[in-house]
Amino acid sequence: MIKRAVGATIVSCLLVLSLYASTAMAAEKARRFRLPGTTGVVDLAKLRGKVVYLDFWASWCIPCRKSFPWMNMLQARYKEKGFEVIAISLDEAPGDATAFLRKYPAAFTVAFDRRGKVAEAYGLKVMPTSYLLDRNGLIVETFQGFNTRHKAKAEAAIERLVAGK
Repeated sequence: MIKRAVGATIVSCLLVLSLYASTAMAAEKARRFRLPGTTGVVDLAKLRGKVVYLDFWASWCIPCRKSFPWMNMLQARYKEKGFEVIAISLDEAPGDATAFLRKYPAAFTVAFDRRGKVAEAYGLKVMPTSYLLDRNGLIVETFQGFNTRHKAKAEAAIERLVAGK
């Protein structure tokens, strides 16, 4: 009986710590970067005051093909409310990213992290991975992969953030 109680207490403590850690991670400050982009240098610091959907992608990523039309829609729907999509390509060969963008055009800002330094700073593990940043540059949501549940959760969070909630 005592072993079960101690085991249950340990499990409860671990759950509380993991919840605290995920909450702390959600409030983490986004790492700044300056990267070359399709329209010039992309500097995250210059986007302060905007809600930012920061997406890491690559030409070989199958879910990325589905995420681009959706991110185009987000950019069109929320741009006037202070929202920006920034998509960072991790392709090492510039031609791979260019070919992808010809097939899946981006109506948002695209940057290039050919050496993966920014992705490494963000601790990227899954493709695609996206971070939703509030107007203060804090990471409020992290999305690994891309699916319908991800879209619904991201859109609800974006709605809240652009409304100032």
